[in-house]
Amino acid sequence: MKKYFKYIPNILTVLRFLLIPIIITFISNGKYVGAIIVFSISGITDILDGTIARRFNFISDFGKLMDPLADKLTQLSMLLMLTVKEIIPLWIVIVVFIKELCMICGASFLYGKELVVSSKWYGKAATTLFYIAITVSLILKELEPSIISNQPIENSTPPLVLYSAYPIYYIAIIMTLFSLAMYIKAFFFQGYLQKNIK
Repeated sequence: MKKYFKYIPNILTVLRFLLIPIIITFISNGKYVGAIIVFSISGITDILDGTIARRFNFISDFGKLMDPLADKLTQLSMLLMLTVKEIIPLWIVIVVFIKELCMICGASFLYGKELVVSSKWYGKAATTLFYIAITVSLILKELEPSIISNQPIENSTPPLVLYSAYPIYYIAIIMTLFSLAMYIKAFFFQGYLQKNIK
């Protein structure tokens, strides 16, 4: 049976890809509670597939490539939808997109040399911070009607509490740029460019 169990981490990774359009649909329709629930399920599967893969030595090249890609697509999709809903500014999405584009290009180059670089702690830390920031944003957006209804009628500006997730985004972006710098350092200074294609 073990030969079948070894596919569980990869199945969970594929499931995260399938959850992305569901989350997007919920946010598009203003169903933020549903988006939070599905987004949380996605996060749980992310933790589970990594834990199972390491615990039972089910680590595969597919998992090393697709697991971070699922994280990137989920994260970018969520950030883009929050931008469409005018919850966060567009520049946050642009910064993350450029970073992830650099990562994908680098990973593709290394894959051509039959090298796979797995996620590092700083990459996971950045992803976790974005997960927290996005979840907080969705919660605040869901609570927005009640927050605004409790404001004085003459105060028409959005309450500051709706932007309380911004510090988390800033920390996440700093960690994102740090992780990019560390991956670039590894790319240029750990001999990857000198590897010969097999």
